[in-house]
Amino acid sequence: MSRRIALGAALVVALAAQAHAAPATVPKDDRVWAAAEKARPDQLKLLEQLVNIDSGTGDVEGARRALDVLVPRFRALGLTTELVPAEQPGHADNLVARIAGLGRGRILMIAHIDTVFGPGTAAKRPFRADATRAYGPGVGDEKGGVVEGLYALQILREVGFTDFKEIVFLIETSEERGSPGTRALIAKLVAEADVELNLEPGDAPDKLTVWRKGSATYHIEVKGRAAHAGVAPQEGRNAAVELINQLKKADVFPKSGEGLTANLTLMQAGARNNIIPEDASAAINVRVRKKEDFAKVEQTLRRNAQTTSVPDTKVNVRLEPSFPPLPNNPATEALADRAAAIYAGLGLQIGRGGNGGASESALAADAGVPALDGLGPVGGGFHSEAEYIELKTVTPRLYLLAKLIMDLGRDPPARFKP
Repeated sequence: MSRRIALGAALVVALAAQAHAAPATVPKDDRVWAAAEKARPDQLKLLEQLVNIDSGTGDVEGARRALDVLVPRFRALGLTTELVPAEQPGHADNLVARIAGLGRGRILMIAHIDTVFGPGTAAKRPFRADATRAYGPGVGDEKGGVVEGLYALQILREVGFTDFKEIVFLIETSEERGSPGTRALIAKLVAEADVELNLEPGDAPDKLTVWRKGSATYHIEVKGRAAHAGVAPQEGRNAAVELINQLKKADVFPKSGEGLTANLTLMQAGARNNIIPEDASAAINVRVRKKEDFAKVEQTLRRNAQTTSVPDTKVNVRLEPSFPPLPNNPATEALADRAAAIYAGLGLQIGRGGNGGASESALAADAGVPALDGLGPVGGGFHSEAEYIELKTVTPRLYLLAKLIMDLGRDPPARFKP
């Protein structure tokens, strides 16, 4: 092949690639932006109402109260609603809201209404806002995303957008414990979707989440023998001492960083202060970037369990699974490209990153459905008293979600092989 022909062929390839690349900027849609600005006061008012309802995972009554607020709003927007019973006892019903359109794309949005906070937290520190931030239990993780999703649907209704096949919005109630009450439902909805958009909060300063660690919890359970701690301690077999020995042997993995981490999170032993403990247990929370790293931890714990330091004690290792990792992948990056182009139309730049917090997006990507995470308002301090969202991101993020739904409704992505 001559040099001229080779250069010509390369130019054709480059132009073809450019034609299929995401545009650098999607021009600002003034109607959608005006609708997002108009929604802001009511959006924050609804957020305040939800934050002031305790709905920690397992708080069935609290979740019901929160969903009672949301269901009429979805119905007013023309969506059908279904309360789907939890798949595990002790969890609240999940809400599935649906609306059919006239186009191609089948879009699944997922958010969760459960928080990590117990009853009474909202009364102790209710929703509040200052000039830059809003605070309260679950304000970012993830009630801000729940509210954003609802108002994105309201914007679509206001501008008369129906160029999608179906939008499904799942609001689940057990995400903070790994979605044990929702797994089969998530799998069903993912199988029916072209794309999944997750409304977990964005990371500072203004990022989408394009990777996440997977999570699992390993429980180390020790059985010993009880005895009177004063009269005959020698007849006991101290489960707490053996648990400590097991934890020392397991302390070989990193505690922080972007790779595998394993952290002790729970311990329990004994029943009374004058009895040698018969039972002891601990939980080790493991986060991984690669699925195979789970096996490294499990093999270590099970190998350790075969040898005890306290005679006549028995050690059991039990796995409580949660989410697989969401790996970096071209399908997610392509969705992030679309989001970045929409954001650029507002004169804003959106970053990309990841973190150790797991989410349902990993389940979608694991099934070959393109998924984009971190679409909620930007925030921080999650799972703590300092939790907040950045108020300056509320309207741009609402605009972004509405426009992204419109884009994906017209032009849904293809499934991929994970």
